[in-house]
Amino acid sequence: MPQTLSSTSMFTPCGFSPHLHTSKEDEQGGLIFQDGNLTSASLDALIQHLIPTTDYYPEKAYIFTFLLSSRLFIEPHELLSRVCHKCIEQQRLDDPVLDKARIRKFGPKILQLLTEWTETFPYDFQEERMIGHLKDMIHRIAPCDEAYWKKMNQLLQTLNQKLATLSHGQEGIVKISAAVSDKLVAFKSKPPSIQREILSVCSDPYTLAQQLTHVELTCFSEQKKTGNLEAYVKWFNRLCYLVATEICMPAKKKQRAQVIEFFIDVARECFNIGNFNSLMAIISGMNMSPVSRLKKTWSKVKTAKFFILEHQMDPTGNFYNYRTALRGAAHRSLTAHSNREKIVIPFFSLLIKDIYFLNEGCANRLPNGHVNFEKFLELAKQVGEFITWKQVECPFEQDPNIIHYLHTAPIFTEDGLYLASYESESPENQTEKDRWKSLRSTILGKT
Repeated sequence: MPQTLSSTSMFTPCGFSPHLHTSKEDEQGGLIFQDGNLTSASLDALIQHLIPTTDYYPEKAYIFTFLLSSRLFIEPHELLSRVCHKCIEQQRLDDPVLDKARIRKFGPKILQLLTEWTETFPYDFQEERMIGHLKDMIHRIAPCDEAYWKKMNQLLQTLNQKLATLSHGQEGIVKISAAVSDKLVAFKSKPPSIQREILSVCSDPYTLAQQLTHVELTCFSEQKKTGNLEAYVKWFNRLCYLVATEICMPAKKKQRAQVIEFFIDVARECFNIGNFNSLMAIISGMNMSPVSRLKKTWSKVKTAKFFILEHQMDPTGNFYNYRTALRGAAHRSLTAHSNREKIVIPFFSLLIKDIYFLNEGCANRLPNGHVNFEKFLELAKQVGEFITWKQVECPFEQDPNIIHYLHTAPIFTEDGLYLASYESESPENQTEKDRWKSLRSTILGKT
């Protein structure tokens, strides 16, 4: 992604660049502005506003917002076809004798628009029709300047490399291990030497937080299709269950308390890094019923730090505390001088939920038939931030052993967690006793 897509250059805290002003053409074209911001227009007017001329080029924020939202109304190949057709018409590119002076002013601008489109939404150009429209446009202006041929070849070469990289990235997405084992409960009756738990792989909370950030950024940067989004949700769930498993597995209360305190420190380091997704997964794992019921274990834990972290991720007020912390991390990222300070990994499920409800909760069109561009400005703001955050390269050195453990260590199912919890601290009421007896029978084969 090019630097032009960073939220610093595209968006202001209020949502959109304040530099967009109405021109005479805009008013005639049916674009509606409010306080200098484009709020609505017909689809035709928005398409026209996208098209450069000899003395006009659309703002980068507008290009991104419109290309992002336009697919709800028109297929990318049809949009590009209409853009090219209007360019041909307006610049008279079908004339037997071309106005070379005019086209030399127009050429760099249409090339820039096509370049930004291919860099921002490269998947649109997997269709042959898209490449066909692109080549046709270049062929029409190339006779006026041979340099356009070279620029077209560079554009296509860069596009092919980007598509190849993205395709390779999809194939290389780390497969979230589905390894599940309730039989781990049997470890409790065996010597500790055969157990392999997180503390034997990594005993430093800061290091584990860094490795979790590695995993998050890898997943975060590869969200291209729905299947990958599902894989990311699976990773979140896996981390929740891994934390709960690590806490419930040790036979001794002191060891369980030690693991809890370790994960509290890991969660705190994740918060400091800006890795809110791992933070939420760890807190969720520690709040699962099989873990929270371990009262004797928790009595040995210094819980002050945990309550502070829990407060930060409290869902009250639509996650007000978390959103405040996220804004702080986002501001730090904007002013950062190092990748370490640029890291912002939001609570991913809430991010997707916000985007979903913004899309579903606001009409795409207004009663007069205009496109509700105000809605798409807000969508573009959120997606623009997402794009900026996911471009950050992880500054921490990768530890293959820890990464491998995070992805492959066996985890309990919910039943396995409850059984391990009951084996650790006896059931407190008849309901728990009945469930313990049932789980011992089904999982351990004991009566």
